[in-house]
Amino acid sequence: MKRHSTVKVVLLTLTVFLLLSWILPAAYFQSSYVSQGRVQMGLFDIANYPVTAIQYFGYIAIYVLVVGAFYGVLNQISAYRVLLDRIANKFKNHSMIAISVIMILFAVLTSICGLNYALILFFPFVISLIILMGYDKIVALLATVGSVCVGLMGTTLAFNNTSILNNFLGIDVYNQIIAKIVILVLGLVVLIFNISLYVKKSLKKNNEILIEQYVPNEVKAKDSKNVKVWPLVLILDLVLLLMILSFVAWSSLFDIDIFENATSAVTGFKVGGFAIFGKLLGTVNSFGNWTLTELSLCILLAAVILALIYKVKFEKLIQGFIDGGKEALQPAVIIVLIYTGLVLVTYHPFQLVIYKTILDITKGFNVFTASIVAFISSIFNGDPMYTFNSVIPYLTSIITDKKVYSVIWVVFQGIYGFTMLIAPTSIVLMGTLSYLNVSFKDWLKNIWKIALEILVLLLIIFTILVLI
Repeated sequence: MKRHSTVKVVLLTLTVFLLLSWILPAAYFQSSYVSQGRVQMGLFDIANYPVTAIQYFGYIAIYVLVVGAFYGVLNQISAYRVLLDRIANKFKNHSMIAISVIMILFAVLTSICGLNYALILFFPFVISLIILMGYDKIVALLATVGSVCVGLMGTTLAFNNTSILNNFLGIDVYNQIIAKIVILVLGLVVLIFNISLYVKKSLKKNNEILIEQYVPNEVKAKDSKNVKVWPLVLILDLVLLLMILSFVAWSSLFDIDIFENATSAVTGFKVGGFAIFGKLLGTVNSFGNWTLTELSLCILLAAVILALIYKVKFEKLIQGFIDGGKEALQPAVIIVLIYTGLVLVTYHPFQLVIYKTILDITKGFNVFTASIVAFISSIFNGDPMYTFNSVIPYLTSIITDKKVYSVIWVVFQGIYGFTMLIAPTSIVLMGTLSYLNVSFKDWLKNIWKIALEILVLLLIIFTILVLI
């Protein structure tokens, strides 16, 4: 089965990591390069590391399950299908415009707010819409995963994705901002242009099998006229607004403390000496400091509110949660497995040996060796914080010319986003492939030319930055 093939690819990747822990010596950087000999992964580690992954990163898998539960409830609401049909019909003759707008929105929100994981909430909606428009799964993947990866490549103000780079390189997010915007814009141009070419080659068709799999049951025309979709639109818009407000680092980036002060005022408000809101809300972070954990709770509340508005029976609400959670179970498992790989390469640090070998090929900073190292570290670690942390401290110890640090920032962020488009350790990619039952092999077969174009574009921009 194609869906299980995604799991197989991730398991094969973990096996490669395991073998490398036996083949390569280990080393770490702490003020200096320290060799450890070989630190092999043992038999019982196979059972322990997934537990560690769940302990530290389980909230991301839970978020995916919550997203699945949310759509399980939406599938019980006729307004959801009516909304999809109305949008699809409205853009029937201008579908590429609709897809392009969605891609631009996803990429910009990822670039500015760091919503690369949070936006998974809207993936099923966009995928259903694209399928209703007559396009296939590859278009759906390029529009969702592709746009998020381009947003990662051209990250501008997303502090949660770049804090490690900022700290180790001593650079703020506004440095090289023009180059980052150029990468974002040109990356989108390449992606949208290639999707339009792909669409022209593959004729639109009404694929009933795909519609049955990824779109809720159709509502009869006479009934759909009486369905009010504005409450659903309002709730979805409010959730999106909440995402933006809660993930922008207001204090760190803009010195705006209004949300922190407001949160303290609300939680500290007392009635008769009793902090009523503080007790009711419990431990709550202010906007700008939220994680997927807080967002998961809000999504569940949104599902309940929609169920009340559209009068979904309690039994159907619970069944919707269960059915949706089941659909999201395998993507959630894949996330745990990918982070198990991160735990493996962290506890058995053979990767720095590879980076040192590559970086020693050239003297000083070299765009191509740095890009290769950035690519490999992105595959090994998947998560941006660990990707940058695995190599940047060592890199700055051998490259002391701080004039090139801003270019290093752009190189590593750009290559990280590019790698997440094709890596078997990409959370967004592998989870979405599993959801759409698309094999990793089929994805690479359809994406390799686009990936090559984007890579060439990045290398040209990196080279220009070095020259100027």
